[in-house]
Formats: sequence, structure tokens, C-alpha cells
Amino acid sequence: MLPSNETKLLNAAVIVAALGYFVDIYDLLLFGFVRVKSLTDLGFSGQDLTDKGLSLQNWQMFGMLVGGILWGVLGDKKGRVKVLYFSIALYSIANILNGFATGYTDYAFFRFLAGIGLAGELGAGITLVAEVLPKAKRGLGTMLVATIGLTGALLAWVIEHYFHWRTCFFIGGGLGLLLLVLRISVSESGIYQQVKTNTGISKGNFFALFTNWDRFSRFLRCIFIGTSTWFVVGVLVFFAPEFGRAKGLDGILASNAIAICYIGLIFGDLTSGLLSQWLRSRIKVMAIFLALDVLAVLAYLSLSFSKPEYFYACHFILGFSVGFWVIFVTIGAEQFGTNLRSTVATSVPNFARGMQVPINESFKYLKSPAVTGSVITAGYLVGSVCLAVAFMALWGMKETFDREMDYVEHI
Repeated sequence: MLPSNETKLLNAAVIVAALGYFVDIYDLLLFGFVRVKSLTDLGFSGQDLTDKGLSLQNWQMFGMLVGGILWGVLGDKKGRVKVLYFSIALYSIANILNGFATGYTDYAFFRFLAGIGLAGELGAGITLVAEVLPKAKRGLGTMLVATIGLTGALLAWVIEHYFHWRTCFFIGGGLGLLLLVLRISVSESGIYQQVKTNTGISKGNFFALFTNWDRFSRFLRCIFIGTSTWFVVGVLVFFAPEFGRAKGLDGILASNAIAICYIGLIFGDLTSGLLSQWLRSRIKVMAIFLALDVLAVLAYLSLSFSKPEYFYACHFILGFSVGFWVIFVTIGAEQFGTNLRSTVATSVPNFARGMQVPINESFKYLKSPAVTGSVITAGYLVGSVCLAVAFMALWGMKETFDREMDYVEHI
């Protein structure tokens, strides 16, 4: 059953998905804000602050890879709303436990568990919103989810300034548990209910993505068009203090860089979402923003900055340039039929996030004294590959703006 054109844009599914993504982003980025404080408090110093930070971030991202498959499959087999419920319960509990971490081992384990939980929120929410709204409002609905959700980064930034790092994790877990109460008001989409009751349709078959070239190529394209986002956020912004020192700037704080980047992301997502509605195209907007991303990365790496304020301002530009995240996740939901939609929409953003693991390791290797000995050179090399891959993935991708959602993949 197709959604009616009379369906309100601000319905329960959109509101709850937006608030869920708000808490998701708070918890996802919190480690970046408290990395130095928490690791210093646990007895680490010097190069360990960077290397252990990379390792912990990798554990979180590895958890999101695992969770992206787990929750995506369950979303198609058991329902989108159930995934929203259980995923947020897991990452809320994991973040509360993270507040009690006493060393690297348990810190890494809790980041891994939190990553699994965090993986389910965005994909399930976007899938649900895409199915309950008509195509004329679908892009606006996902835009609201993304832009409201991204402000969770700003809350994490403020909380980090006033509370101990352990308390920051407790607050994130508490917000998630409070959000569970709102889940009661959300129902499954009519489109999914029709497929769920049809026992002749294969649902949530993750391996089906690899048994057909058309499905496999669509899946890979959906992942790779978002790769540059996590190079920008996970390397350039996350390690802003290191890049600042390479440019002769001391005292650059990662928390400030992340917050300013996410302010740019909010404006970028608003702009890309509205531009997509105006142009009636997801693909054209992705191409425009990837081109902006190239210019922003070049400016960040090549320019010298006489003041920290100018360097921070460049993080806003970086954030704006990767403000295609709303378009990216919407494309993932629109490219596949109802019986695989949650599987793809949940796994794609998490596989894109998970690409941060090889990106981080490549960056770590290339910046080492034995190779280039320079974070700037390593940034150029890794960034060039990520952006080239994104452009190649976008080339020839099918437009989905006017596509209806009531179809299935024939497996």
C-alpha cells in the first residue's frame, strides 16, 4: 500500500527517527570529543594518544560493520521498528558501561558493543521514513532526520566542556534509554507489512547482494559514494590537532574542530536536501557536493593558516562539503526493493563508516617516519584515493528521485 500524499511530513516516524539519529550522533562522536581526556586519565600519553585513539575508533567502526549486517537483515525479517528499539537499547547500555572503563581492553570492548548498537539507528529510521512518506515528501523527510540528528554532535560538544568524560558517556546512555519510551508511538509502514505477510518472498537475505551482478554493483556504488565523508571526518577533522601542529598551530582542539565541522554538515545537509528537491535529482546533487569536497580538502591540506580561527573556519567548509550524507543514505534506501531495503539502507552507511578502518590504517602507515613522515602528505594520498573512488561509484548510477517504494527484489 503506497503512502498517501496527505501523509504529514512531521509524523511520528520522522520525529522519532530524527531524535534517534540525534542520540546516535551524540554517542558516535563522543569518543572523538573525549579521546585525549579519557586516554590521559587512563594513563596514556604522547604518541599513544594518537595510536590508541585510532585503535579504539577502529573497534567502534568494526562494531558498526558487524551491526550494519545484523540490524539490516533483522530489519527486513522482523521489522524496522524492532531494530530501532533493540539497537538503541544496546548502544545505550554499552555507553553507560563505557563510563566505567578502567583501561584500554574494556574501553575497546565497550566501543565495539556501542558500535554494533549504533549501526542500527540510521538505516532503520531512513528505511521507515522512506516507506511512510510519498515520493514528493520523501527527500524532505530524510533531510529532517539527518539535519536534526546531526545537531547531536553539538550537544556532545557542549556536554564535553562541562562534565567529566565518564559522565558524558552516562548522559549519552541515559538519553538513549529515555528515547526508548518514544518508540511505542511508531508503527511499521504499510509497504513493509504487505511484504512481511507474503511467505513467498525472500526477506533480509544479505548474501543475495553477492549472487547477482546488478545487485552487487548497486550495493558497492551505494557504499563507495560515501567514502570521502569518513576520510574528512575520521582523519582530517578527528586529527585536527595533529594537522594543526603540522601547519605551525598549537592548541587546536579536536572537540572544537568536530563541532565546527558538524555545524557545516548541518547546513550542507539542509542545502543538499533542498537542492535535490529543486533539481528532482539525487545524483546531480551528489556530483556537485563531491566536487565541493575536492576543493575543500585541497584548501585544508595546502593552505597555511596564520591564526587558529582561520583553521577552524576551514573545518566548517569541510563539513559543508560532505553535507551530502542525507542524499547518500536516501539513495541507499531507494536503490533496493522492500525485501532488501533495510538490509541495504542499514549496511551501506555502516560499511561506508567501516571504510574508516582501512582509511585510518593507510593514513597511519603513510604518515609514519619510515614512509612519508608527514600527516599532510599522507592526507593528500589517502584523500585522493577516497575521492576518486567516490566519483567512479557515482558514474552511471541510476536516478531514484521519482521511484516508488512498493517493489521487491526478485531473488
